[in-house]
Amino acid sequence: MTYLEISFIDLPAFSGQGFASGKLNLGELEVVKISRFKFIWSSNLEDKKKGVTFYKPVGIPDGFYILGHYCQSNDQPLRGFVLVAREAPSKSEAADFSTRVTSPALREPLDYTLAWKSNDGSEGSLEGCGFFWLPQPPEGYKSVGYLVTSSKKPKLDKVRCVRADLTDRCEKYRVMHSEFSFRVWSTRPYHRGMLGGGVSVGTFSCISDSIPGLELPLSCLKNLDPSLHGMPNCDQIHALINHYGPTFFFHPDEIYLPSSVSWFFENGALLFRKGDLVGEPIDVGGSNLPSGGCNDGEFWIDLPSGDQRKTIKLGNLASAKLYLHVKPALGGTFTDIALWIFCPFNGPATLKVGIMNIALNKIGQHACDWEHVTLRICNFTGELWSIYFSQHSGGVWMNAYELEYIQGNKVIIYSSRNGHASFPHPGTYIQGSAKLGIGIRNDCASSNFYVDSSTHYELVAAEYLGDGIVAEPGWLQFMRKWGPTIVYDSRTELDKVVHVLPVMLQSLVKNIFDKLPVELYGEEGPTGPKEKNNWVGDERG
Repeated sequence: MTYLEISFIDLPAFSGQGFASGKLNLGELEVVKISRFKFIWSSNLEDKKKGVTFYKPVGIPDGFYILGHYCQSNDQPLRGFVLVAREAPSKSEAADFSTRVTSPALREPLDYTLAWKSNDGSEGSLEGCGFFWLPQPPEGYKSVGYLVTSSKKPKLDKVRCVRADLTDRCEKYRVMHSEFSFRVWSTRPYHRGMLGGGVSVGTFSCISDSIPGLELPLSCLKNLDPSLHGMPNCDQIHALINHYGPTFFFHPDEIYLPSSVSWFFENGALLFRKGDLVGEPIDVGGSNLPSGGCNDGEFWIDLPSGDQRKTIKLGNLASAKLYLHVKPALGGTFTDIALWIFCPFNGPATLKVGIMNIALNKIGQHACDWEHVTLRICNFTGELWSIYFSQHSGGVWMNAYELEYIQGNKVIIYSSRNGHASFPHPGTYIQGSAKLGIGIRNDCASSNFYVDSSTHYELVAAEYLGDGIVAEPGWLQFMRKWGPTIVYDSRTELDKVVHVLPVMLQSLVKNIFDKLPVELYGEEGPTGPKEKNNWVGDERG
């Protein structure tokens, strides 16, 4: 087990495309990612692990302009970026509107507004002070970042504002610093996902409490190049998954292992229609599944009965593979590779209450289980940037440097026992109150049960490549439930658990139970990958 080693990928050449070329065309703008910085000011010089530090980009190519400065928390290694921009050497078709736009894509600000300063405004030495400046754009232009200085107002030629039609709405994302009268957030595009054109500039947003209700305006960039020339082609997708494809480890006590979808169909899975008591065998490729439509309850997939049901629940690790959906992220400046894994059965949960572990009989179990993780690849460099770990009704993004690796740059994914949620490290994760040690257990550990996605995968969708490039399997178009809906009184089972607890714990545990996801309180098969909101949209978190 090792940690990330940055290395170059041997990517197949693809003439005319910009993946991993260092520059991306957004229509009228060409942008470059800058990851080299020079220190400007820190909010906490005494303790280097607290507060945040502000930097300006350095090593900017000739002809490119700064759009804003960079901020990062001090408890993390310096690893981030800001984009710098210039007008594209040749305008793409995206710029050929019926009414031609003749004003330049970038212009200097008219002035700056002092958004905040770290001293109290008294005269005297300014040593160690930070000043935050919001560029005031000309009419028809937007600011996309702040500048930070240690003294006087910056010159107007230090930054550029962007023509409004080349920008998009951005939003505050994560709080990076909140102290006294000053708060700092990272930013991200408001319009994200496969169809979102918003491009993250890498800048930050800030606000001073001394100006009540005022949120200083910022925008992000927008990709107006319909060709998405920075996205990888088919050969490059395979090179990426061969290089970065994670290994999924299942718990050594896992009973309900994954399988391929075709193995599941071949070994007795049935298609049911509302009103029919007898299910129909499913073709190995799912060709007889109804396609399209919506999750209307008219059809569902279920396991066979009898001994065959017991066998198919256990899965078939030898046949298991990851199903890949590749799509643009953050306006095509990143590539998201969603890796979906299928398990024929999701086992019942285990409840932890302090030192007690209580195996639940039904709660959490259901036929069929679809889980996924998403690799986010930087289209400027081809570097693995982060991974999204899907965990029941939510999930979390983790930076590439925070993860465990095996065989070079292949991430280790730990799948929780019975529930198959994905986690970055081994251990026990509590769904409920981790602080009190009360909730549903998610146990993760390494074992001999694993699937290497770099060799066991199938590319099932990449819409941006165009029609006919990737043949989507028939089962992917099934929009109904993979598993029946069975309602039972799970609350009675939980109440029995509560009644054996000390009186002082009963109300606390009941309150935690009330906050658990509703999917724990009945058997309901999930919809397939294409029906999930993250198929087109961005991941939650």
